[in-house]
Amino acid sequence: MEISVPTPGGPIDGYLAEPDGDGPHPAVVIIHDVTGLTQDARNITDRFAAEGYLALSPNMYARGGLVRCVKGVFQNLFAQQGRAFDDIEASRQLLAAREDCTGKVGVVGFCMGGGFALIAATREFDASAPYYGMLPKDLSVLDGACPIVGSFGRKDVSLRGAAAKLEAKLSEAGIPHDVKEYPDAGHSFANQFRLGPLNALIKVAGFGYHHDSSEDAWRRVTAFFGEHLRRTD
Repeated sequence: MEISVPTPGGPIDGYLAEPDGDGPHPAVVIIHDVTGLTQDARNITDRFAAEGYLALSPNMYARGGLVRCVKGVFQNLFAQQGRAFDDIEASRQLLAAREDCTGKVGVVGFCMGGGFALIAATREFDASAPYYGMLPKDLSVLDGACPIVGSFGRKDVSLRGAAAKLEAKLSEAGIPHDVKEYPDAGHSFANQFRLGPLNALIKVAGFGYHHDSSEDAWRRVTAFFGEHLRRTD
């Protein structure tokens, strides 16, 4: 369902999917990729709800659309602060405050959203799942992060070596993690875009959906979240 998320900068819209049953349920904030709150993002949100999570995808471009907002949102990502992070935190608080929520909230992000999910792992979330997210230049910012399950594609030229760097950092910092690089996948391998004739061009450029890698990553993420978001101790 479409909902309004109250934030310090005013309300933004988002898409909420609720699991069956009275709960209480753990929750997940899903941060969409650079293309925005598309049907693909909504489908992913629905899929988390089907797994038993309160799932919310905030519209990171709510204040003017992709063309107007994308520059500002990326500036927030690079600065690791700003209105975009306020919107993510407001989404977390909205879910955590619900009577049907256990109080455990994870964060998932794709592409641009994956970068946000990595930084958000250092804040109030209980687990983070960045998909092909850009690593922060200073990896020391990840010290003290919550458990992280990261997924990357070896054919993604924009993030070459990112999986190995993240794996090394999380091991060094003693952060529970599961980082995997898929040999047959490129960027956006877990997103299903509907771009018509442009799909072929995207695949040539190393982008595009890869079913086997996507499904394996889904199994890893849900197992990891099951351990860290459903655990009661």
